[in-house]
Amino acid sequence: MGVMKSLFSGKQMSEAFICSAFLALSGGFQDAYTYNTRNEVFSNAQTGNVVLMSQNFMTGKWEAGLKYLFPLFAFALGVLIAEQIQNKYKYARRLHWRQGILGAEILILFVVGFIPQRGNMIATVLVSFACAMQVQSFRKVNGFSYASTMCIGNLRSGTAALSFYLREKKPEQLRQAMYYFGIIVLFAVGAGIGGNLSANYGIHMIWVSCGLLIVSFLLMFLDIESRRNER
Repeated sequence: MGVMKSLFSGKQMSEAFICSAFLALSGGFQDAYTYNTRNEVFSNAQTGNVVLMSQNFMTGKWEAGLKYLFPLFAFALGVLIAEQIQNKYKYARRLHWRQGILGAEILILFVVGFIPQRGNMIATVLVSFACAMQVQSFRKVNGFSYASTMCIGNLRSGTAALSFYLREKKPEQLRQAMYYFGIIVLFAVGAGIGGNLSANYGIHMIWVSCGLLIVSFLLMFLDIESRRNER
C-alpha cells in the first residue's frame, strides 16, 4: 500500500512517480533510437551533440557538423514553444496543458516512424523538438525538480540528497535520492530497450516510445477526474 501511494502521490498526476517513470522510459528510448537508426545523433543529450558538432567543425567537416547543429536549434525551439503553450493554456480545464504537449509529442513521434532513412536529419530534428517540449513541461517528480530525458542533473541531485541523508539522517532526503536514482534506472532501461529494438527492427520502433507516452497521457486523466470530484 505504501509503495502504491508513493507511485501515485504528488501535487498533481503529472508530478507523480508513476507518470514520470513512463516519461523517463520514453526519454531513454528516444535517445537510443536516434543514435542507432538516425546517423548516430542524439535527440536528448544535446551536450553530446555540441561535442560532436564542434569536433567536426574544427576539422573542416562542415556537413557532418550540421547534423548535430540542427537538433540543437530544434531543442531550443521546442522549449520556447512549450513555454508559450504553458503561458496560454495554463488554466485550461477540459485538457491539462501538459496533456496537450504529450499529445503533440506522440503525434510527432508517430510521424517520425514513417520517415525513411534518407530523411534522417528531419527525423532527428523532430525528435529533438518533441523531447524539448517534454523536458520543459515535466520538471518535477513529487515536488523535486528533475529531467525526464537526461541523467546528469538527476545524478547530481540524487547524489547530493544521499549525501545530506548520510549526514542528517532525514528520511525525506533518502526518499528524494531514491526518486532521482529510480528515474535514472528507468531512463537506462528505456535506452537499453530502445537501442536493441531500433538496431534490430529499424525506424518504426519509435512507435514503442509513443506507447509509453500514451500511458502517461492517460494517467493524467485521473488527476482531472479527481479535481472534478472535489467540486
